[in-house]
Amino acid sequence: MLADREPFLEAAKKRVLLFDGAMGTEIQRLNPKPEDFPDGKDGFNDGLILSRPEWIKQIHRSYLKAGADCVETNTFGSNRFKLEEYGYGDQTIEFNKKAAELAREVCDEFNDRPRYVIGSMGPSGYLPSSNDADLGQKPLDEISEAFSLQAQGLILGGVDALLIETSQDILEVKLAIEACHEAMEKAGKQVPIIANVTLDQYGKMLLGTSVQAAYTTVSDMKIDVFGLNCSTGPHEMASSVRWLGEQDLPILVMPNAGMPHNEGGRAVYKMEPDEIAKALADFVGKYKNIRMIGGCCGTDPRHIGELRKALDLRR
Repeated sequence: MLADREPFLEAAKKRVLLFDGAMGTEIQRLNPKPEDFPDGKDGFNDGLILSRPEWIKQIHRSYLKAGADCVETNTFGSNRFKLEEYGYGDQTIEFNKKAAELAREVCDEFNDRPRYVIGSMGPSGYLPSSNDADLGQKPLDEISEAFSLQAQGLILGGVDALLIETSQDILEVKLAIEACHEAMEKAGKQVPIIANVTLDQYGKMLLGTSVQAAYTTVSDMKIDVFGLNCSTGPHEMASSVRWLGEQDLPILVMPNAGMPHNEGGRAVYKMEPDEIAKALADFVGKYKNIRMIGGCCGTDPRHIGELRKALDLRR
């Protein structure tokens, strides 16, 4: 454990920080059975922090050993709406706090350099900008409160930053950012906010927002980092990354291991570790404001290990 951990944003100014890879696929490698989940609720991956905490710690540890500077909490689906589906909605703050503390315990095992805990906040499950009868009708204040409770728990658990990720609706991103600011007030502690959006191979969010419009919409909402994650591999992100590389905010880039291939109804990602490392090293070399990189779907500790090598070579 490093007692005097350098603040996350200060570290990112000095060196490019490496995030971890996918959590879901690493959980699947452990071949969980229904009885491994809380109350036997099969598929409740976030719930493994309660029923199989050693598994989640093992995954965090594997990424840190591979060279990651930052690990994301296992809370991608831990906003109140998602937790309500499994009967844990009224424990949102405590649940997220525990997940953050668990990640912090593992980071504290490493004393070679600072390791950072990033609070993962995935989509609410609704699309407030849409006219869909189901997905577009949730009151905005309820969405904001669901994110605020999650952020409060993550902050209380000791995260170094909050990551709004895999966002497909820019209105939801705005609600989540506002919720993070509210949570900081309630928790009495400030932490950096990273706002990530997800783009298709044509550079658009699900509801048609371009990367330029997304960045312009949220960049003045007192966020600290803007980023891209999921949906595509690094090559499909290239034009969006090029545009972001000319903007002011620090940028986080977390692609999938290539575009998904459908094999037997399952998404398979085939980009090899050296390929993704070469692509992201190229981005880092070209654009000075890319201060963080990592992997999303299909990436594992091997990919993170190659990214570590690529960053070390640059230094």
